[in-house]
Amino acid sequence: MSFGAEQDLQLLGILVALGGLLVLAPVLRLPLPILLVAGGIGLGFVPGLPQVVLAPDIVLVAVLPPLLYSGAFFTSLRDLRTNRRPIAFLAFGLVAATMGTVAVVAHAWIGLPWAVAFTLGAVVSPTDALAATEIAGRLGAPRRVVSLIEGESLVNDGTALVLYRAAVGAAIGGTFSLLDTSADIVVDVIGGIAIGLAVGWVVRQVRRRLDDPPIEVAIAVLSGYFAYLPATAIGVSGVLAAVTIGVYMGWHTPELTNERTRLTGDAFWEILVFLVNALVFGLVGLQLRSIVDLLSGTPMSTLVGYSLLVSATVILTRIVLLPVFTYVPRWAFRSIREHDPYPPWQYPAVISWAGIRGAVSLVAALALPSDFPHRPLIVFLTFGVIVATLMLQGLTLPWLIRVLDVSDDGGAEREEAKARIRTAEAALARLEELLEEGTVHPKTAERLRGSLGFRRDRFRARFDDGDDGAIEERSAAYQRVTRELLAAEHAALIMLRNEGVIDDNVMQRVQRDLDLEAARLDS
Repeated sequence: MSFGAEQDLQLLGILVALGGLLVLAPVLRLPLPILLVAGGIGLGFVPGLPQVVLAPDIVLVAVLPPLLYSGAFFTSLRDLRTNRRPIAFLAFGLVAATMGTVAVVAHAWIGLPWAVAFTLGAVVSPTDALAATEIAGRLGAPRRVVSLIEGESLVNDGTALVLYRAAVGAAIGGTFSLLDTSADIVVDVIGGIAIGLAVGWVVRQVRRRLDDPPIEVAIAVLSGYFAYLPATAIGVSGVLAAVTIGVYMGWHTPELTNERTRLTGDAFWEILVFLVNALVFGLVGLQLRSIVDLLSGTPMSTLVGYSLLVSATVILTRIVLLPVFTYVPRWAFRSIREHDPYPPWQYPAVISWAGIRGAVSLVAALALPSDFPHRPLIVFLTFGVIVATLMLQGLTLPWLIRVLDVSDDGGAEREEAKARIRTAEAALARLEELLEEGTVHPKTAERLRGSLGFRRDRFRARFDDGDDGAIEERSAAYQRVTRELLAAEHAALIMLRNEGVIDDNVMQRVQRDLDLEAARLDS
């Protein structure tokens, strides 16, 4: 077997294994990041497989911008505004506190120099919301809990990377200035947001003049790079620039696109984010063997002990300080207390246990210069924190949510019902106008009026405590019959294609219409 063929088979083996993990995730009911990291660790120690080295530039430049953009794009701007104070406490105060406590522990018990210890603290301070929000959202946690976890992770990456650059500069150059670091944070935050808004405005003007779904989706994918790269080039936060343009375009995109572009874009983003996250978390696990080889002179028991110590520090710092950030401002300031009353203690309990670390921390560790003091140990400890938080907190977070009985308050469902009612009423009003203008046949209007009126009444019934459920039962029966009819249409369509009566392009166009009609049944 040639050397090239052997490498191809090794790559095939890795891809098959990762594909198997993707299939197992829904069967085992485990969050995908946890399963991929565990599987990656196992694959990393399989004899004969090549060592995988994840180049930090690839993740920073190729992977991070679209992930940040998509996360921000689908985040509610209203929730960010509403929760701006707690998100600021978490993204700035908790990041700085975590950096400090980890630095003290690393210096006192591991023996790292102060600058190196602070670098480690900055690396492990930002959270990764992927696994936490997947779990919380799947189990129906309150929307505010999920919003805080998402909002914190969107902002704290930028804070942590600014502190990271200051700590690395101190470790290499031997100098550190609190005043300069504070000024850098302000400049990074303002500069990153400004560039994100400026680039977002330009992209918005361009997309306003387009009506081509593939081109618009492609520009959306590139938008994160458009903001991230110039921000990084001039020395401000590329993370915040990518997040800002994502939030900005998420707010304006519904006004710029038609239904074809939105359907295409939503499907594309769902697949892209899924595959990229699967690749990143799988490669995280595959890194372990190469990291361990660099520390062959240190006993494994010592390395594991150090990892547990740093992981415990990260977890405990969050558990101790998050209730402080939650309740002390309300206790100290009546205006905050009146505007935002004390939340149930279960909310900060869940959020404090959702501080899972991820790819950003690993990338920051791998991006350290090759001659950076204690670089292999920092990379190993970072990896240990990622694995510990994913495995411990990620696996037990569902149990904690169930035990504390933290459930969704139904606010999102009520808002959706209100939106369905208002949109149906708007359509009915416009239908009457068209009927008066003579542009709609009366029989057509009667048919549409019945459909829209039924939809309005169905969602109104959800606000009626005296509703006997008859409307919802009729709706369910209608959906069952319609799905049977659509299934029959789909089977006939496939038969026509198989018999050569129609070609694949015709089948796909008709099938898309049937699929859209099926999707409308739940509305």
